[in-house]
Amino acid sequence: LEMIRGFELSFDAHRPLLDRCAGHGIDFLSTPFDHDSLAFLVEDLDVPRLKIGSGEITNGPLLLAAAWTGKDIILSTGMSTMADVEAALGVLAFGYTSPQGAPVSDAFARAFASDDGQRALLAHVTLLHCTTEYPAPFDEINLRAMTTLKETFGLPIGLSDHSTGIAVPTAGAALGATIIEKHFTLDRTLPGPDHTASLEPDEFSDMVDAIRQVEAAMGDGVKLPTPSERKNMAVARKSLVALKPINRGETFDDKNLGAKRPGSGVSPMAYWRLLGHTAETDYRQDEPIGAQE
Repeated sequence: LEMIRGFELSFDAHRPLLDRCAGHGIDFLSTPFDHDSLAFLVEDLDVPRLKIGSGEITNGPLLLAAAWTGKDIILSTGMSTMADVEAALGVLAFGYTSPQGAPVSDAFARAFASDDGQRALLAHVTLLHCTTEYPAPFDEINLRAMTTLKETFGLPIGLSDHSTGIAVPTAGAALGATIIEKHFTLDRTLPGPDHTASLEPDEFSDMVDAIRQVEAAMGDGVKLPTPSERKNMAVARKSLVALKPINRGETFDDKNLGAKRPGSGVSPMAYWRLLGHTAETDYRQDEPIGAQE
């Protein structure tokens, strides 16, 4: 508690941070862990969205209050089962679709199952896969759980990463993360529980560059030669050629017909079609076989 109090920011300290972010085109974001902090972020600072930490995924009253604000929510799912996530989403679905008041009976489950509830979740909620350990062991990160969350709940997904280095967040981007959360520090040797699992400025920049490269590399999924590949096709592929001189009327066989670069002539895929047929013209050694064949 003494350590945490040393890092605590007053409500007033948030305002220059908000202004600083605005001056650099960065959306200000903060995580409430209690109702007073939630009210401050929403009513005083008017943040565009709320981040709910993994430890609050079973804090139904706070989840409900967050949904009643109407703000978008980023929900981290560390330490959770799929049942935990569904229960939390039920609370959020109810909050987004119902007026304020005490829920009764199975109200959360019914809200989650309803069309209105599902539409509200899709419009407002992003799920973050997370392993809540600092630093997180690589063999416990389980990036495939991101895909499980997306396929199960049909919501945008992201990754809250507590591993060392940038490999895991880069892989998360390749798996479809729409948000990457990564702890940031000016110095990993500073006291406190999170610094060892954080990135220093140059490393953070490297992570962003790597993620942008992955985004560019993902493409549209259509398998076709790219513009840069097309200029290499003739050089890299092969064409059918005469392995030795062939006279007109001579039969093509495996001794006189083969494949060599460049690939500007008849494709070697026509090899079996030509075997046993007679040449319609004379060919010098290494001369490409004509398309008329």
